[in-house]
Amino acid sequence: KKLTKAKYVVTVINGTQALYISMQALGIKENQEVLVPALTFVGTVNAISYTGAEPHFVDSNIKDLGIDCKKLEIYLKKIAKIKNNKCINKKTGRVISGIVPVHIFGHSCEIENVIRLSKKFKLKIIEDAAEAVGSFYKKKHLGTFGDIGCLSFNGNKIITTGGGGAVITNKKNLANKIKHLTNTAKIKHKWEYIHDDIGYNFRMPSLNAALGLAQIENINIFVNAKRRLFLKYTKNFNKILGVKIFKEGKNLKSNYWLQTLIFDKKYKFLKNKLLNYFYKKKIYLRPTWRLISNLKPYNKKQKMDLAGARDITERTINLPSSSSILINRL
Repeated sequence: KKLTKAKYVVTVINGTQALYISMQALGIKENQEVLVPALTFVGTVNAISYTGAEPHFVDSNIKDLGIDCKKLEIYLKKIAKIKNNKCINKKTGRVISGIVPVHIFGHSCEIENVIRLSKKFKLKIIEDAAEAVGSFYKKKHLGTFGDIGCLSFNGNKIITTGGGGAVITNKKNLANKIKHLTNTAKIKHKWEYIHDDIGYNFRMPSLNAALGLAQIENINIFVNAKRRLFLKYTKNFNKILGVKIFKEGKNLKSNYWLQTLIFDKKYKFLKNKLLNYFYKKKIYLRPTWRLISNLKPYNKKQKMDLAGARDITERTINLPSSSSILINRL
């Protein structure tokens, strides 16, 4: 709460379940559709499927790696209509009830434009800020712009509880509902076990929480180390033709969770060659995710043109990004 300035925080067992329980609390229903970028971690999309809703894949742009809002607005005007204060997919007849903007690698998407579109098309916003603990847009922590924001404290995140996550919101009714559902929907009583809904045992264990409390004390050290690493990479890659290090956008203070190398289009053929070369040297670079819309469970789901997302996957590599690389030099 102190870091994010969110009014309410509920800790859970991981970021995926944070997304799932948030959709439950917001009333995302079976057979409804939820807009989600094809360029994200699979957990984002799995959370939609857990509710029985249908993921509807949208495009991303290389400017910030997030949802291409301009392209999405044109698409929604074509395929959707507003009826009875709901957004209806004219092709399927289903309600498009929500949108999940993802802050990729700690960088903010066009969150203000996402909010504008959500108002225009009557969409609930579940912010996937799993990778963005310690990242701010206009001095406001990512995850606090939508109806609900979701964080991850997985072992690879900037703050870890071994495994864990959190839901953040400024809406008391949503926080209370999420806390109730994650605590097996148990009604408080001195001795009786009374459960008034189908609840979930999604509470973060105390041992994990203790680890997180120790970690969060060092958040500034971790973020500063990541930002120093960005400057170090930038200084070196500025000397190399055809590549650049991804840089935070205007009004954004990123945690630089992952350092991302972007190839110019004419040099994108080098991507796989470099991955293979460095793997043999035991320097473990990694590509961005494959588009979720291409994976077997999701390749028949609805999608808009994904040219921007494909461009990102073809031209980007994530470099070694651990804060420990420079942390001993602080």
